[in-house]
Amino acid sequence: MYNLLIGGAAGQGVDTTVAILEKLLKRSGYNVFTAKDFMSRVRGGHNFYLIRFGVEPIYSHSNQIDGIVALDESTVKIHREQLKENGFILCDQDIAKDTDTSFIVVHMNEMAKALGNPRVSGSIAIGAVLKLFGEPMENAGAVFASFVKQQFLDINMKALTEGYESVETRFMHLQGNAAEQMLISGSNAVALGAIAAGLRFYSAYPMSPSTAIMETIAQNADEAGIVVEQAEDEIAAINMAIGASYAGARAMTGTSGGGFSLMVEALGLSGMAEIPLVVIDVQRPGPATGLPTKTEQSDLKFVISASQGEFPRMVIALRNPSDAFYQTMRAFNMAEKYQIPVILLSDQYLGDATYTTKAFDPEKIQMSVPESDYTGHGEYLRYRYMENGISPRLIPGKTEQLVSSDSDEHDEHGRIVESAEVRTRMMEKRMKKLEILKQELQEPEFIGEKSFQTLLIGWGSVWGAMEEAVRLLNQDKNGNAYAALVFGDIYPLPTKLLREKAAEASRIIDVEQNATGQLAALIQEETGIICDDKILRYDGRQISGEEIAEQVRKEGIR
Repeated sequence: MYNLLIGGAAGQGVDTTVAILEKLLKRSGYNVFTAKDFMSRVRGGHNFYLIRFGVEPIYSHSNQIDGIVALDESTVKIHREQLKENGFILCDQDIAKDTDTSFIVVHMNEMAKALGNPRVSGSIAIGAVLKLFGEPMENAGAVFASFVKQQFLDINMKALTEGYESVETRFMHLQGNAAEQMLISGSNAVALGAIAAGLRFYSAYPMSPSTAIMETIAQNADEAGIVVEQAEDEIAAINMAIGASYAGARAMTGTSGGGFSLMVEALGLSGMAEIPLVVIDVQRPGPATGLPTKTEQSDLKFVISASQGEFPRMVIALRNPSDAFYQTMRAFNMAEKYQIPVILLSDQYLGDATYTTKAFDPEKIQMSVPESDYTGHGEYLRYRYMENGISPRLIPGKTEQLVSSDSDEHDEHGRIVESAEVRTRMMEKRMKKLEILKQELQEPEFIGEKSFQTLLIGWGSVWGAMEEAVRLLNQDKNGNAYAALVFGDIYPLPTKLLREKAAEASRIIDVEQNATGQLAALIQEETGIICDDKILRYDGRQISGEEIAEQVRKEGIR
């Protein structure tokens, strides 16, 4: 497995260089994983991408680098210490300031100017990287044609060839079989899952890092028959989605933590009026503006309790693109079946990272069509008291019956009331949904040895790092065995497997991307199980499997 870092300033074409290179590597048969770290600015600053590629499946990044492609001097200064002993730094002559033997100097800027276009230096770098890792150029024409306009294709291919011929091979080509897999980001997987679920209305206000979901849905809106509305703010966005759902359309809205803060009152409207709704929060560090382009898992307790009062909801944390696709589809089922808001939790790391993954199969999730308990005879009561808490739902305009709805407390008809007795009965009716919902919860994914001493617990996007950490720790062969539980369904909290595995563990370690261990607190509240140790990261950067394993070893946790 190889690890490559490409860094430069915003505006230097790093995005396009990485996009072309990772697609070329995938075409060559590699599994690819690319993590993105970029600043909140259009020009300047320091952006870098970690591209990991190999023959085995890859689910997270590594900070141990085989090669650095430095498009600016800052990349060398910041990341030089991450370079492995035999690693290289590929850069232009203006960047190589010393005689370190790790430097591979390619006169990219001069070569690009000689070709007649200074902007093709990225293509020169791509050619050099392919040669360094022993990769052929047979797929380059087709890949470049998908990124570069026809009039610039020839000059870019010449630049690629010059870069290829300017260096010698350092690493051996690995024979992989992932060429036919998809290369997709977590946010694009969410968008495709929503489309596959029959989404008909998506409204949002652009907010990093959630905007990619809206962009992908909008790109496919005409073909898929979806109305996409860029609202004036997040308050309008969620209310539009609620209105569309009331009218019978499968509706969704998306945002990040700051936007979700504006949505919370309307989230309560969805709960009170019992209108199905899917909301995705692609988390970033807060509070306030925080770090707009970085990652964190700090909204868990917020979304579980968001909005005033009490009402049933479901919270699902997405773990990887495949999980994001299928769980997004499932979210629509759960929202419609129980007439509740379902909140999906992603984050910048998962949303922006790209993975090779097997093609999705929408047939795996059978999209249900909720049947109303209304027989068509007698008076229709939108909020009829039901043993399971789920009242008959009719769509206005598709029935002659009056379909009432209200944000105030109401009786079975939907009429505003202030009766203590009606309030109690209606609250109990709504909350009954949770008891039935708990029967459909998916248990967390178990990773590692069946017989173990140390159990790691995490949720959402730390899944990939935890999978690698458990594998690394179990390779130590020190007489200790390790396992992990990674939660997807997170509220209501599924507890069966948690209780079973916690009882077997001698030590439980919580791994989260926040400062307080929010999952650990939820587990203690719901089950009384207490984590012995915590590995927490909250600097806006994602923890790696190697870092988790190192922390476990350093603390002497067994």
